[in-house]
Amino acid sequence: MTARELLIEADGGSRGNPGPAAGGAVVIDPSTGEVIAEVGVWVGTATNNVAEYSGMLAGVRRALEIDPDAALTIRMDSKLVVEQMMGRWKIKHPAMAELAAEARQALTGTPVRFEWVPRLQNSRADKCANDAMDSRASFSR
Repeated sequence: MTARELLIEADGGSRGNPGPAAGGAVVIDPSTGEVIAEVGVWVGTATNNVAEYSGMLAGVRRALEIDPDAALTIRMDSKLVVEQMMGRWKIKHPAMAELAAEARQALTGTPVRFEWVPRLQNSRADKCANDAMDSRASFSR
């Protein structure tokens, strides 16, 4: 039996760099296109890249709560995070290295594929990040 597939669209942002920052993600059933879950994570004062990692990690954790055995496709408009998570680019920033290690730990044993998408194709995750930034609070719905 093949594992269920889940699609994660993740994003993050900061208003200032560093500045007030949050990440966001949506978990989607790729067979139907249905959004199964939305998460936002308030980060506090951080860089845009730390917020991107935070959104991705929140999406991974939520998807694995839904189905711990799922195969994941993670789409992001952050070329940096995608390349670093695929091991092609080095991670020099300590906070990003810590978040990448947390993500790798969470993904242990999980089939995962990372894909870069243009910013305009990532609007749902961007909205979740902005909702968390606006409210200065994390959420899961």
